[in-house]
Amino acid sequence: MLDTPSNRPELPPEIARRRTFAIISHPDAGKTTLTEKFLLYGGAIQMAGQVRAKGEARRTRSDFMQMEKDRGISVSASAMSFDFKSFRFNLVDTPGHSDFSEDTYRTLTAVDAAVMVIDGAKGVESQTQKLFEVCRLRDLPILTFCNKMDRESRDTFDIIDEIQENLAIDVTPASWPIGVGRDFLGCYDMLHDRLELMDRADRNKVAESVSINGLDDPKLDELIPANLLEKLREEVEMARELLPTFDRQALLEGTMTPIWFGSAINSFGVKELMDGIGSYGPEPQPQQADPRQIAPEETKVAGFVFKVQANMDPKHRDRVAFVRMASGHFKRGMKLTHVRTKKPMAISNPVLFLASDRELAEEAWAGDIIGIPNHGQLRIGDTLTEGEVLRAKGIPSFAPELLQGVRAGDPMKAKHLEKALMQFAEEGAAKVFKPSIGSGFIVGVVGALQFEVLGSRIELEYGLPVRFEASQFTSARWVHGDRQAVEKFVNANKQHISYDHDGDVVYLTRLQWDIDRVERDYPDITLSATKEMMV
Repeated sequence: MLDTPSNRPELPPEIARRRTFAIISHPDAGKTTLTEKFLLYGGAIQMAGQVRAKGEARRTRSDFMQMEKDRGISVSASAMSFDFKSFRFNLVDTPGHSDFSEDTYRTLTAVDAAVMVIDGAKGVESQTQKLFEVCRLRDLPILTFCNKMDRESRDTFDIIDEIQENLAIDVTPASWPIGVGRDFLGCYDMLHDRLELMDRADRNKVAESVSINGLDDPKLDELIPANLLEKLREEVEMARELLPTFDRQALLEGTMTPIWFGSAINSFGVKELMDGIGSYGPEPQPQQADPRQIAPEETKVAGFVFKVQANMDPKHRDRVAFVRMASGHFKRGMKLTHVRTKKPMAISNPVLFLASDRELAEEAWAGDIIGIPNHGQLRIGDTLTEGEVLRAKGIPSFAPELLQGVRAGDPMKAKHLEKALMQFAEEGAAKVFKPSIGSGFIVGVVGALQFEVLGSRIELEYGLPVRFEASQFTSARWVHGDRQAVEKFVNANKQHISYDHDGDVVYLTRLQWDIDRVERDYPDITLSATKEMMV
């Protein structure tokens, strides 16, 4: 994914200072808390909220849906832009819950790096592994943060071994913890030979930093109890002998991850991680597209939609398309071509996000993520350019794993239900299939929690109570082949055929046997479990 610096032109300074990254983790590893602290250090908020918290003052800033606030989980990816030192960070917070993994997969197409958050007591969990695989497919550079060191956690070497074994990636320690659990005092910064000491009294305060001259510096004896100091010296010596040293090129190629230790809730280790993202993380990278790659230093503006969020503000029926700028310098009011419809669009009120707060974006550079409010013109996978026909590629849509029928509580409101469902389908929140026989819709999702979210959102945003019903079908596959073959297939299998919101043919199956039968009887038809979100 990354070319060696020698054969790519140098990026304009405004673009080179941008760092666009996502945070990935298993639910409950502390991802939202870490996001809050990033905003705190970026000067974007004065007091970090807690996910499980008391009172309105403590709401987290990145969870804006009612359900997220009630349950303390993130169910939709949100974007935030803020400055830190000389860098401009564009952070995309992704849902950790596996039921929303598709939103996360799509988000990872819009970032240049990922920060993987691991719980010090639990190590690498299943969802972390799944998300890591997606990063691996895209060769994304990964920086790791091992959180919750102030609680009883596992041995540092065990954690590193587990990451190396499970994820098949080299791990190099950027910092080393001093004590764990109640004895956790802070970290030794291995890259800069500094001591970082944690202040447990004030959670919103940045830890104090002491410059030292190696681990034999007499200053250490005053700051660290003798037993912990002896252990630290031993462990760091072992780490230096056994573990690879930090190599930025290996990080950029996705084969090595530096690991920082800390406690996000105590604001500890976060600043060092942010320094690491700034100093070692990748600048905006070229984006894959047809018929050619889009390079960030190109002067013409191009961007692609990786997410659509409807009704972020329930008072206004708005839809915001999240656009990753792939090249050029965008200015407010510019006319860009919407490649799918070939129509020009004047972008007069683009927004920059700070979670649910937004401000007008006067300009944006390659690497930035902006929101474009629209009334349904923009869909996931759409590309905006200054006239050239380019199509971003690699934005996936997955076959749902759970299917249910859906009906409006009030039969007179079936039309309203159709409108609501189409909106959610375009947002990517669910797959909506219209069977070719009979009435009603079938909704497909990746995880059961999505039905609950969908039901509560339709009721909140459209005032429509709905009920989900069991469906005879268990999975869906997109049908590909030449037109005649597809028509013949559709006519022979009408009771299994439905259409998605783009009008593409979908084959609904009850058993694996259905899929095997199609493969056997219709060799010129392919059934696919993914579809590129391109038109």
